[in-house]
Amino acid sequence: MSQLVAIVGRPNVGKSTLFNRLTESRQAIVDGTAGTTRDRQYGKVEWSGREFSIVDTGGWVVNSDDIFEEEINKQVAVAIEQADEVLFVVDAMNGVTDLDDHVAEILRKSKKPVILVANKVDSNDWLYNVPEFYSLGLGDPYPVSAVSGYGTGDLLDEIVKKLPEPNGDDENLDEIPKFAIVGRPNAGKSSLINAFIGEDRHIVTDIAGTTRDSIYTRYNKFGFDFYLVDTAGIRKKQKVNEDIEYYSVIRSIRAIEASDVCILMIDATRGIEAQDANIFSLIQRNKKGLVVCVNKWDIAEDRSEKAQKHFEQAIRNKLAPFTDFPIIFGSALTKQRIFKVLETAVEVYKNRRREIPTSQLNKVMLEAIGAYPPPANKGKYIKIKYVTQLKGAQIPTFIFFCNLPQWVKEPYRRFLENKIRDTWDFHGTPIAIFMREK
Repeated sequence: MSQLVAIVGRPNVGKSTLFNRLTESRQAIVDGTAGTTRDRQYGKVEWSGREFSIVDTGGWVVNSDDIFEEEINKQVAVAIEQADEVLFVVDAMNGVTDLDDHVAEILRKSKKPVILVANKVDSNDWLYNVPEFYSLGLGDPYPVSAVSGYGTGDLLDEIVKKLPEPNGDDENLDEIPKFAIVGRPNAGKSSLINAFIGEDRHIVTDIAGTTRDSIYTRYNKFGFDFYLVDTAGIRKKQKVNEDIEYYSVIRSIRAIEASDVCILMIDATRGIEAQDANIFSLIQRNKKGLVVCVNKWDIAEDRSEKAQKHFEQAIRNKLAPFTDFPIIFGSALTKQRIFKVLETAVEVYKNRRREIPTSQLNKVMLEAIGAYPPPANKGKYIKIKYVTQLKGAQIPTFIFFCNLPQWVKEPYRRFLENKIRDTWDFHGTPIAIFMREK
């Protein structure tokens, strides 16, 4: 399981540019105006065989008239609290400021591993300003240029070096499914957990997960046996308080990474919103199984079959192109269809681990490929001769061996995936398809 690294610092020091550089994306909006980043951006980084999650935050501000100041500061505080490691970004061009001192004081008190990143070293002349940052008392400053990429390799080496080693405790949980209940605040996550748990005596044990705040709570009644994953811990009903908005994504990161299948809660009274799509993207990037539960259906204005089909189509359109996942309409409060949610999550878990015999795979797929071969490219024909499923992969992964793998385009990969899904049951789980030269 990956660890979480947070990028913090005052406004306009290049945090989002650094985030884009490390994730090799253009996910975060970059602008010269201070305060452009207000919500956390989340991404994945792979380096030297290690994978970790990284989160970009809004710039830390104090004594500002900006109405977003308080919320940005809360986000930074949450990121520091939840992260395993913190990148503190400062501006080598402007030197140490009072705000830098303020953030440094907070980081020293946090006791978290901190890497001081002196950004905007866009030429050798700015290297002479870097030693000034030793005054912050956070160790050696790493000179980088997020714009050009200068120094980011050494920075990544240091990030990986300081990350805690993955805990081996998770190996003991591999044989039992792990389900995470995620969703935006007030979607009914805690109500669903409480409905599942019922009486405390049915719960066997709570096991601390490999990330600091993930809790595995074993559920074994009515023929089910799985772990519920909850970053805030499984709590008794009278102690439950729904997560407020600025906690939701970062806690979802923890729960999603610790799980096999995610149950995404959507509020029927509000419809599918941007935050739902954001959490869905986290599930996809982490390659987890998915069950969508439309909660509060008992109080929806229109509960007709036509309304249900319209709602389901809206969800699939919003979350496309991955649409092969179950959607269940129910109510955690009245316990309507909540055990159907569990049954479906177990089925998705089994689909995620399904292995197709190579002989069956070749019989079906080579026949489909013969009937609809890949398009020719520059007069050369692509010949797919053999297909096999990779054993022990995180998700069902299929390798197609052919003469010109680089010319097999995305539309044809989708055709192959659709044929696999039409033939075998992979409902709710992502599939990976790779082309290799034979």
